[in-house]
Amino acid sequence: MKKKLAAALLSFSIMLTIGAGSAFADSKMDKVIDKAIGTKYVSGGVSTNGFDCSGFTMYVFDKIGINLPHQSGSQYQMGTAISRDNLREGDLVFFNTSGRGVSHVGIYVGDGKFAHASSSKGVTISSLSDNYYVNRYVGAKRIMSTDAYHAVATDAEDNDDVQ
Repeated sequence: MKKKLAAALLSFSIMLTIGAGSAFADSKMDKVIDKAIGTKYVSGGVSTNGFDCSGFTMYVFDKIGINLPHQSGSQYQMGTAISRDNLREGDLVFFNTSGRGVSHVGIYVGDGKFAHASSSKGVTISSLSDNYYVNRYVGAKRIMSTDAYHAVATDAEDNDDVQ
Protein backbone atom coordinates (compact mmCIF):
# COMPACT_ATOMS: atom_id res chain seq x y z
CA MET A 1 0.00 0.00 0.00
CA LYS A 2 2.83 2.39 0.83
CA LYS A 3 4.39 1.81 -2.59
CA LYS A 4 1.09 2.52 -4.38
CA LEU A 5 0.56 5.68 -2.35
CA ALA A 6 4.13 6.81 -3.00
CA ALA A 7 3.74 6.09 -6.73
CA ALA A 8 0.44 8.01 -6.79
CA LEU A 9 1.99 10.99 -5.00
CA LEU A 10 5.03 10.91 -7.29
CA SER A 11 2.79 10.70 -10.34
CA PHE A 12 0.76 13.67 -9.06
CA SER A 13 3.91 15.70 -8.42
CA ILE A 14 5.22 14.80 -11.88
CA MET A 15 1.92 15.93 -13.36
CA LEU A 16 2.31 19.27 -11.62
CA THR A 17 5.97 19.47 -12.60
CA ILE A 18 5.75 18.64 -16.29
CA GLY A 19 2.09 19.41 -16.86
CA ALA A 20 2.31 23.12 -16.18
CA GLY A 21 3.82 25.00 -19.07
CA SER A 22 5.03 21.90 -20.88
CA ALA A 23 4.35 21.45 -24.56
CA PHE A 24 3.96 17.79 -23.65
CA ALA A 25 1.22 18.23 -21.04
CA ASP A 26 -1.34 15.50 -21.83
CA SER A 27 0.60 14.63 -24.97
CA LYS A 28 1.42 11.17 -26.29
CA MET A 29 4.96 11.29 -24.91
CA ASP A 30 3.86 12.71 -21.56
CA LYS A 31 1.35 9.88 -21.10
CA VAL A 32 3.97 7.22 -21.87
CA ILE A 33 6.44 8.79 -19.43
CA ASP A 34 3.77 9.26 -16.75
CA LYS A 35 2.78 5.57 -16.91
CA ALA A 36 6.43 4.55 -16.46
CA ILE A 37 7.14 6.77 -13.43
CA GLY A 38 8.02 4.63 -10.45
CA THR A 39 9.05 1.60 -12.51
CA LYS A 40 12.03 -0.07 -10.85
CA TYR A 41 15.55 0.02 -12.29
CA VAL A 42 16.69 -3.24 -13.89
CA SER A 43 20.02 -3.48 -15.72
CA GLY A 44 19.21 -4.30 -19.35
CA GLY A 45 15.50 -3.65 -18.73
CA VAL A 46 13.34 -2.47 -21.61
CA SER A 47 9.79 -2.82 -20.26
CA THR A 48 7.51 -1.68 -17.47
CA ASN A 49 8.80 -4.71 -15.53
CA GLY A 50 12.02 -2.70 -15.15
CA PHE A 51 14.16 -0.25 -17.14
CA ASP A 52 17.75 0.80 -17.41
CA CYS A 53 18.31 4.33 -18.69
CA SER A 54 18.60 3.57 -22.41
CA GLY A 55 15.88 0.93 -22.17
CA PHE A 56 13.57 3.62 -20.81
CA THR A 57 14.34 6.11 -23.60
CA MET A 58 14.09 3.30 -26.17
CA TYR A 59 10.68 2.28 -24.76
CA VAL A 60 9.25 5.83 -24.71
CA PHE A 61 10.43 6.65 -28.23
CA ASP A 62 9.17 3.28 -29.52
CA LYS A 63 5.69 4.17 -28.22
CA ILE A 64 5.71 7.29 -30.40
CA GLY A 65 7.09 5.47 -33.44
CA ILE A 66 10.82 6.24 -33.24
CA ASN A 67 13.39 3.45 -32.95
CA LEU A 68 16.43 3.95 -30.72
CA PRO A 69 19.23 1.48 -30.00
CA HIS A 70 19.56 0.07 -26.48
CA GLN A 71 22.75 1.79 -25.33
CA SER A 72 23.24 5.38 -24.20
CA GLY A 73 26.47 5.77 -26.18
CA SER A 74 24.73 4.58 -29.35
CA GLN A 75 21.83 6.95 -28.74
CA TYR A 76 24.35 9.76 -28.34
CA GLN A 77 25.57 9.07 -31.90
CA MET A 78 22.10 9.86 -33.27
CA GLY A 79 20.30 13.11 -33.97
CA THR A 80 21.53 16.68 -33.95
CA ALA A 81 23.56 18.22 -31.12
CA ILE A 82 21.55 20.83 -29.21
CA SER A 83 22.91 23.42 -26.79
CA ARG A 84 21.54 23.35 -23.27
CA ASP A 85 19.94 26.75 -23.91
CA ASN A 86 17.94 25.36 -26.86
CA LEU A 87 16.52 22.21 -25.27
CA ARG A 88 12.90 21.39 -26.04
CA GLU A 89 10.69 18.63 -24.67
CA GLY A 90 11.65 15.25 -26.11
CA ASP A 91 15.36 15.98 -26.58
CA LEU A 92 17.69 13.36 -25.15
CA VAL A 93 20.12 14.52 -22.47
CA PHE A 94 23.35 12.63 -21.81
CA PHE A 95 25.67 12.25 -18.84
CA ASN A 96 29.01 10.69 -17.95
CA THR A 97 28.24 8.88 -14.69
CA SER A 98 30.95 6.25 -15.00
CA GLY A 99 33.99 8.41 -15.80
CA ARG A 100 34.29 6.63 -19.16
CA GLY A 101 32.18 8.75 -21.51
CA VAL A 102 28.43 8.74 -22.13
CA SER A 103 26.86 6.31 -19.69
CA HIS A 104 23.42 7.75 -18.84
CA VAL A 105 20.53 9.19 -20.86
CA GLY A 106 17.19 10.80 -20.12
CA ILE A 107 14.38 12.68 -21.89
CA TYR A 108 14.08 16.44 -21.41
CA VAL A 109 10.53 17.27 -20.22
CA GLY A 110 10.78 21.05 -19.88
CA ASP A 111 11.42 23.52 -17.07
CA GLY A 112 14.99 22.27 -16.62
CA LYS A 113 13.88 18.72 -15.81
CA PHE A 114 14.32 15.31 -17.40
CA ALA A 115 12.76 11.87 -17.07
CA HIS A 116 15.13 8.93 -16.70
CA ALA A 117 15.65 5.52 -15.16
CA SER A 118 17.81 6.14 -12.11
CA SER A 119 19.70 3.14 -10.75
CA SER A 120 18.72 4.20 -7.22
CA LYS A 121 15.18 5.56 -7.75
CA GLY A 122 13.82 3.84 -10.85
CA VAL A 123 12.00 5.95 -13.42
CA THR A 124 11.82 9.47 -12.04
CA ILE A 125 12.09 13.15 -12.89
CA SER A 126 15.27 15.01 -11.95
CA SER A 127 16.55 18.55 -12.41
CA LEU A 128 19.39 19.32 -14.78
CA SER A 129 20.52 21.87 -12.18
CA ASP A 130 21.14 19.20 -9.49
CA ASN A 131 24.88 19.25 -8.76
CA TYR A 132 25.18 15.55 -9.58
CA TYR A 133 23.86 16.08 -13.13
CA VAL A 134 25.50 19.49 -13.69
CA ASN A 135 28.91 17.91 -13.04
CA ARG A 136 28.24 14.95 -15.34
CA TYR A 137 26.34 16.60 -18.22
CA VAL A 138 27.79 15.72 -21.64
CA GLY A 139 25.26 17.19 -24.03
CA ALA A 140 21.88 16.81 -25.71
CA LYS A 141 20.60 15.48 -29.00
CA ARG A 142 17.43 16.24 -30.90
CA ILE A 143 16.10 13.00 -32.30
CA MET A 144 12.65 14.13 -33.45
CA SER A 145 12.10 16.17 -36.56
CA THR A 146 9.92 19.24 -36.15
CA ASP A 147 6.98 17.35 -37.68
CA ALA A 148 7.46 14.41 -35.29
CA TYR A 149 7.76 16.85 -32.39
CA HIS A 150 4.46 18.51 -33.26
CA ALA A 151 2.79 15.11 -33.65
CA VAL A 152 3.76 13.99 -30.14
CA ALA A 153 3.55 17.39 -28.45
CA THR A 154 -0.17 17.63 -29.08
CA ASP A 155 -3.03 16.06 -27.18
CA ALA A 156 -3.22 12.31 -27.68
CA GLU A 157 -6.95 12.41 -28.41
CA ASP A 158 -8.44 14.30 -31.32
CA ASN A 159 -11.62 16.02 -30.18
CA ASP A 160 -12.25 18.31 -33.12
CA ASP A 161 -15.44 16.50 -34.18
CA VAL A 162 -17.56 18.23 -31.54
CA GLN A 163 -20.89 19.37 -33.00
